[in-house]
Amino acid sequence: MKNYLRWLFCGVFLVALQSNAQTRLPMLGMTTSFRNDSLLHAEGFTYIEESVTKILSPDIPEDTFQVYLKQIRKMHCKLENCNSFFPSSMKLTGPAVNENQVLTYVEKVMQRAKKAGITTIVLGSGPARHIPDGTNRDSARTQFIALCRKIAVIAGRYNCTIAIENLNSKETNFVNSLSDANDIVNAVNHPHFKLTADIYHMLKENEPASIIEKTKGNLVHCHIAEREKRTPPGTAGDDFKPYMAALYHIGFQGKISLECRWDNMATQGKPALEYLRNQIIASYK
Repeated sequence: MKNYLRWLFCGVFLVALQSNAQTRLPMLGMTTSFRNDSLLHAEGFTYIEESVTKILSPDIPEDTFQVYLKQIRKMHCKLENCNSFFPSSMKLTGPAVNENQVLTYVEKVMQRAKKAGITTIVLGSGPARHIPDGTNRDSARTQFIALCRKIAVIAGRYNCTIAIENLNSKETNFVNSLSDANDIVNAVNHPHFKLTADIYHMLKENEPASIIEKTKGNLVHCHIAEREKRTPPGTAGDDFKPYMAALYHIGFQGKISLECRWDNMATQGKPALEYLRNQIIASYK
């Protein structure tokens, strides 16, 4: 009888552990300057998503980068993610692409990313990936996929993952839906090239939450803001629960960055965090 009760207790305990692991909530952070660390930490945010062009770019002098590193290592919030990968002047599609320039840039960015502890970089860069007028779209897509595969190889050497994001058609003319972005990830087919679901852009393109459920295995990161004015969650009262439920259904436990237009981050940050967290909790069950 004692042995039976012991095995029963162990079974219940293991089931409870498994259930808890399955319902671990995504981490919530914000796309902003690392200098806002103290404010965001006090508001309850877990991490900050910075910009490549502001902390990792090869154009930043080495002594300045070393100062940034010292400041980053003292942060309360985690800093493991960056966005704004490529400057608008560096083209990723069309006849103006300089592949050697792009790959040299990526190598230098990755060197700095490794030193800073950055493990995921979002590939949005709408102007850089914009397909020029007169360029065959199929050829541009093939060109982009081949280039992304080479970028992923470099990223892999530094244990960093590139995560392409969907951007709405007012920001670029290429990869305007999460479905399109997921197809690109599948075509690149590299372990260090994955997917960011930008829910704001999905809303702008009227893309249903159900698309998220087709991205399992590819989706590693998310961005979010309200649809009409890119306001913080809770400002207009947008209902994100269908999107959060879709994330839950694929077992997403990664990071969701609030990428919003703020009137006053100091007063809006905590309410936005709580609003989104409540919607996640309501959906992750």
